[in-house]
Amino acid sequence: MTSKLALAGLLAGALLVPVLSHAADEQQKEQTKAFVKDSAITTKIKAKLAIEKLSSLATIHVDTDSHGVVWLSGTAKSQEQIDRVISIAKATENVRDVKSSLRVDAGS
Repeated sequence: MTSKLALAGLLAGALLVPVLSHAADEQQKEQTKAFVKDSAITTKIKAKLAIEKLSSLATIHVDTDSHGVVWLSGTAKSQEQIDRVISIAKATENVRDVKSSLRVDAGS
């Protein structure tokens, strides 16, 4: 009787391994999709900023989190540049929100 229970336990465990493995694979796929989407948003914003030919582009950092929130940091030469960068980010597809800690630095 004990050997039948042990065998049944082994079979049940063997059947669960592929199910659990599949669940882990699906989670990894979702994380990868989110990363690719976030990277695409960041890339689109950086490309738009490059087209604008902002002289302080090298000092502006763009990052996107897994919820589509764009985080801007760094410095710009004027408040007008900061406003333009924020406007570009907000107008980018799939951006849900923009958080900025950009600051004016006339020397940048």
